[in-house]
Amino acid sequence: MTFLLTLLAAIFVLGPLIALHEWGHYIVARLCGVKVLTYSIGFGPKLFGWTSKKSGIDYRISALPLGGYVKMLDEREGEVAKDEQHLAFNRQHPLKKIAIVAAGPIMNFVIAIALFWVLFMTPSEQLATKIGQVLPDTPAAIAQLPVGDKIIAIDGHDVQTWEGINYRLAGRMGETTNISVTLQSEVDKGMTKTYQAPVQEFMQGAAQGKDALSSFGMIPWQPNIAPIVGDLTPDGAASRQGLKVGDRITAINDKVIDDWISATRIIRDNPETLLTFSVLRDDQPIELQIMPQGKKDNLGNDYGQIGAMVAQSEIVIPDEYKTTVVYGPAESLVKSFEKTEQLAVMTVSSMGKMLSGMIGLDNLSGPITIAKVAKQSFDISWQMVLSTAALISLSLAVLNLLPIPVLDGGHIVYYLIELIRGKPLSEGVQMVGLNIGLLLLAGFMVLAIGNDISRLF
Repeated sequence: MTFLLTLLAAIFVLGPLIALHEWGHYIVARLCGVKVLTYSIGFGPKLFGWTSKKSGIDYRISALPLGGYVKMLDEREGEVAKDEQHLAFNRQHPLKKIAIVAAGPIMNFVIAIALFWVLFMTPSEQLATKIGQVLPDTPAAIAQLPVGDKIIAIDGHDVQTWEGINYRLAGRMGETTNISVTLQSEVDKGMTKTYQAPVQEFMQGAAQGKDALSSFGMIPWQPNIAPIVGDLTPDGAASRQGLKVGDRITAINDKVIDDWISATRIIRDNPETLLTFSVLRDDQPIELQIMPQGKKDNLGNDYGQIGAMVAQSEIVIPDEYKTTVVYGPAESLVKSFEKTEQLAVMTVSSMGKMLSGMIGLDNLSGPITIAKVAKQSFDISWQMVLSTAALISLSLAVLNLLPIPVLDGGHIVYYLIELIRGKPLSEGVQMVGLNIGLLLLAGFMVLAIGNDISRLF
């Protein structure tokens, strides 16, 4: 059932993105006077579809749902009647070819902007960007960031939400540098100060797999939940090693535990590592040896789990740590453009870092991870579904614009050369480029799917 739901979630999210990407190619081709023969969602054998009596276009859904294509009349692919030669793609001016090829990725950019616009216009109550905790031995601790001050900028870029902070920090992944954090004083609201926090191969090494905020060491406000066990899973490590409902965790490996979140952070960071738990049971101190079971999240990152749940308690967020984020239509549109630009630049930068070895190729994700993330977004909220769709659409746009033959970006390079030379590259040169592009794309796909599979085990 989980597999089926994951598959349906992936189809629901990816299907419209692929369809609209291909529609971009399709509609611009028709506007440019090129005859379209086939509009297909998916590759391979045709599952079902119909042929328009008016235009003769074959609209179809095909068996392999890893993309789609728009087939146009083209003399390179078969003989074309003399009275239709002016409708062939290969006969068009290079600027028309560029417009047709670029329309797909541009459509994905438009989708991302539109979805971010909807999300920005949706009022939401969020945690204020005040630092709730600074983790020891982290860049934030080294920079001595004061708890309670409000984060207003990262590296000179204004931030209003923790999500924005997370993206700005994640953009520095793999770097050895200083990250500047501008804070507004909690005591004097008019005073701001910029701190320089040194990072060393940020989010790599021992910090790989952790989120950007935890790696940097500044955490939003979190409720102070008493570290008292409220429930246990029968087959969990905690139950097997003697932890009981009602036990209060006082320390883990001699580190004093004052709240449940601190305990879970240590547990998550130590999969398959024997930990010493100091607990109070009926006011009597006892020690237990518990090894968190190793689990993997959707991105394949390891984390520990002992199968213990906290005793339920009412959580009240202090007013000073709450804020309502709402933007008008015009401001939301501006912010959606800004966010799209920021994430596109970050995506290209991350690709460059992977190629240079600054960050590992294991950060590359394939269709299995995308499907799992899509399923997880449905479990959270409709806003998360839209956000996931926007991020995937943006990734599709950037990926397709890479100057690799076979991809849209590679074709655009060919047509730019044709525009400059006044004639296209020879068929032989183009075929060599396409074969190289196919090998590169196949290599990326094998690597991405291999990463996906490794994250499952």
